[in-house]
Amino acid sequence: MVTDISELIKLCSAELFDRQYKPDYAEKIQSHWDELKCWMEKNSLTVFSERIANQYCDYHIGTHLLLEGMSLKDKTHLRAIRMLVSYQKDGEFEFRSPRVEYTFSGRTGNLIQEFLIYARDELHRTHSTISEYTRVLSKLNAFMKYRNIDLEMIGMDEIENYFKEYCETVGARHDYANSLRQFFRYIYSRHYTIKDLSSFILPDSFNQHSSIPTTYTEEEISRIINAPDRSSAIGKRDYLVLLLAAEYGWRSADITGFRLDQIDWDKNIIRFEQQKTDVPVEYPLLSSVGNAIIDYLQHGRPKSERPEVILSSEQSKYGKPLKSPTIHSIVTRYMKKAAITGWKDKKHGAHSLRHSLASNLLKRNVSLPVISTVLGHQSTETTKIYLKVDIDRLRTCTLSMPTLSSRYYRKEATKS
Repeated sequence: MVTDISELIKLCSAELFDRQYKPDYAEKIQSHWDELKCWMEKNSLTVFSERIANQYCDYHIGTHLLLEGMSLKDKTHLRAIRMLVSYQKDGEFEFRSPRVEYTFSGRTGNLIQEFLIYARDELHRTHSTISEYTRVLSKLNAFMKYRNIDLEMIGMDEIENYFKEYCETVGARHDYANSLRQFFRYIYSRHYTIKDLSSFILPDSFNQHSSIPTTYTEEEISRIINAPDRSSAIGKRDYLVLLLAAEYGWRSADITGFRLDQIDWDKNIIRFEQQKTDVPVEYPLLSSVGNAIIDYLQHGRPKSERPEVILSSEQSKYGKPLKSPTIHSIVTRYMKKAAITGWKDKKHGAHSLRHSLASNLLKRNVSLPVISTVLGHQSTETTKIYLKVDIDRLRTCTLSMPTLSSRYYRKEATKS
């Protein structure tokens, strides 16, 4: 972890350049970093940390959290300092500054923090998953503290009261329940509790496939794929990333984990196990993808012995595998460059390209079992979510309105 403020600013400045931030915005961000550096020198502070960053923001902005009604200047100032904090911790800029601060206290708080470290380091949960665990479990900690109860006192009534207080929808309850189950199972497996408290969480009626997925048309997908400047190393990399997301429907984790030994050049096949489900999948090596891989390996990929195909060209992370947030940033960048209408108001990461692939295959009359195989779904029931976006086919299912013969429904019907 880089703690020297000058070195950290140098790395983050390179990241601003590599991510192609607009020059005027990057200049504002760097000016706020310089102000922080001067403040630290003035106060004889040599080691940068999140605690120091919070102290600085509290002094200069009045808060280290994103507040409603905050001025644009203060938002930018806070964003700049949070960039340093998140890059120091995760090697990435967080998507947004936090609005709330999560704290943990007592024995339960210590166990929650232990679980969060375990989930991150041992289970390799994503940053978004860890954030969700943190949010849900901090509320559990506060709930227990306010009611003066410990873990051994938790039963079905306490769990239901927790849900009533914090969950306004069935979807929220479903998400909260998953985080609680993971934590309760962890502390039971480590013998911190006598009972498995997850058994007190009742099943819910939430259907995770009830929402309509975000999709883009084939013409829009084509514009996105062709948006990178393929004359540059980064452009060759980004073009390959977009192809893998759009042509195969790969998730971000599968793109970042894509290895050279997963390619069978003799049989023109790519084989691997999906990181999310461990389901083995096999794809034909499309000529567009194969040529993009060869072009990138020969003219764009940093020289490295690492097994991953796609590596970072950014100065601060040169030769290291990309992370999932970077894949999201790449897709977003080229949606903007391709001038896709309304992309900001829709989901716009790699998963939206996965949804679009399934939807467009369905419109071409490809069967659900085939689409399920392409996406690596364990069941075609999961794939059926895409039936909702095929409006033209849904129209063929409509029934004509029968002729009404009763005078009661006619305009001339007499009123009783």
